[in-house]
Amino acid sequence: MTKPRVRFAPSPTGALHIGGVRTALYNYLFARQHGGTFILRIEDTDQGRYVPGAEDYIIEALRWVGLMPDEGLGFGGSDGPYRQSDRKEIYQKYAQELVQRGHAYYAFDTPVELEEKRQAIENFTYNHLTRNTLSNSLSLGEAESQRRIEAGDPFVIRLKIEPGQSIHIQDLIRGEVVFESSELDDKVLLKTDGMPTYHLANIVDDHLMRITHVIRGEEWLPSTAHHVLLYRGFGWEATMPRFSHLPLIMKPVGNGKLSKRDGAKFGIPVFPLGWKGETEEESFGGFREAGFLPEAVVNFLALLGWHPGGDQEIFSMEDLVQFFSIEHIGKSGARFDYEKAKWFNQKYIHALDNAALATHVRPLADAKGYQVSDAFLESAIGLMKERVTFLPDFVEMGYYLFEPVRAYDEETLQKRWNGDIAAVFAALTEKVATFEPYKAAQLEEAVKAFIQEKGVKPGDILPLLRIALVGTMKGPAVFETAEVLGREETVSRLKALVLKYKV
Repeated sequence: MTKPRVRFAPSPTGALHIGGVRTALYNYLFARQHGGTFILRIEDTDQGRYVPGAEDYIIEALRWVGLMPDEGLGFGGSDGPYRQSDRKEIYQKYAQELVQRGHAYYAFDTPVELEEKRQAIENFTYNHLTRNTLSNSLSLGEAESQRRIEAGDPFVIRLKIEPGQSIHIQDLIRGEVVFESSELDDKVLLKTDGMPTYHLANIVDDHLMRITHVIRGEEWLPSTAHHVLLYRGFGWEATMPRFSHLPLIMKPVGNGKLSKRDGAKFGIPVFPLGWKGETEEESFGGFREAGFLPEAVVNFLALLGWHPGGDQEIFSMEDLVQFFSIEHIGKSGARFDYEKAKWFNQKYIHALDNAALATHVRPLADAKGYQVSDAFLESAIGLMKERVTFLPDFVEMGYYLFEPVRAYDEETLQKRWNGDIAAVFAALTEKVATFEPYKAAQLEEAVKAFIQEKGVKPGDILPLLRIALVGTMKGPAVFETAEVLGREETVSRLKALVLKYKV
């Protein structure tokens, strides 16, 4: 195989959906596996839907998950501009060329006239059956069309589709797909404002940027017939890219494509990063804000529609590059299993060393005003990492490692705390201040010896020791917690419990 050139071409109409990240990932993996080029192109031909900030969001999202383009907007390259609105004159030139070749025509129909047709004709379609009854250069003739153009009448350019053709597409995922040209409409290629539609811009850019493989969502499969006809119309069929249409990402439950509304409905992220909209309803968090490691998100997304076979589920980026193949992508939709995403995040958090995790947790600790040393932070992370699912859990579930206990397990205290136990606990507090060395294993040995010496049961004291340190019966191992907190803080917390619950 010659080195492939693939592109990820999102529209800046808002935040990038997580399904778009999966599309980018599959393009990236295919390019990396074959030593090819991964290109970022911004398809902003629909200026009415352009959302300020969306381009920066797309680039930041790709950077966060580690999908760095080789060329594209913000990354340089010799085939730019990589923003379609900056290529307007290029598309106009090729649209005119298609008219000259007899594969496109001018259409002067106004929106009002077209709406009247839709009202008069059920399921009206602008095609080979209706175009001669409408206002276009095929029905009006060349002279009248030229007069209207020179007079400044608004027009669009439409693709001229001849009936009676079978259009065969060999999709790398779906096999052979056949369309009949008689069932296709004459798509608008160039709009009245001189901007191209997706169909024209997509084909021209893919040709000029020498794209070898188009890997995109299955929603674009019906348009592929028009795109093949455009390649034929331009005489570019020999260099037409291979097509692969990815299965949908489905809702967590039931049928249908995963949507932004599902995020709000199920309380789950469906975007890579948070987005601040004009209203609260248009604002939402993402996988990053929920506390996911980007490597976990990549692993999760890779397996939404693809698997190399076997039982392996944890794949590093290097693994994915090695094992990925378009042929192993399924045809049917993949359910968005958020519980599985959480499982991946737990696995990646557990596997990451404490120092590396600290780079992710430090900003969260700083935001809460926890001013701790790197050494303490890494120790706290080591204590908690087997118990957390998300990065914020380190400073939220494990808040008691960074600040005094906020509340005690009153139910357990009422059952276990009495005058005799309180006296033993107070004596233990004084002894803890003298134990050497102050390490978890030695602390455990010394405390248990002290308990035995006092003639009480470990079950009478150890739960209270845990509550004093973390406020609850849940939490990391009690003596490891005491070691991380340090002697001074541990003694302070034991004293605080004795003082609060005097008998």
